[in-house]
Amino acid sequence: MRCVIARFPFELTKNGVLETMKGVKPEPVKGDSVIIGRRQYPVKQVGEVVTRQDRRDFSSAEVLRAMTALGFTCRTEAAPRPVPRLTPLQAASALLGSPA
Repeated sequence: MRCVIARFPFELTKNGVLETMKGVKPEPVKGDSVIIGRRQYPVKQVGEVVTRQDRRDFSSAEVLRAMTALGFTCRTEAAPRPVPRLTPLQAASALLGSPA
């Protein structure tokens, strides 16, 4: 499959990506990730290994798009849920607890 990453065209195949990533130790995942085989890799690591380009040259969205099109399972970083703010009265009630 032909895809463009960092303005350069690449001819990628699922088997080619599997072969390229074989033996590569996954870095800790902190954001978007791709599952290749039984391992979960950060998107930027996959893009760097597959394209042989510096991570700063491409966005994670470009690699996610290409890996999804090839049939790999991709996980995007979930937006953090807003923490509900308690009013001072609710906070005091929570600290005191409920009557038994």
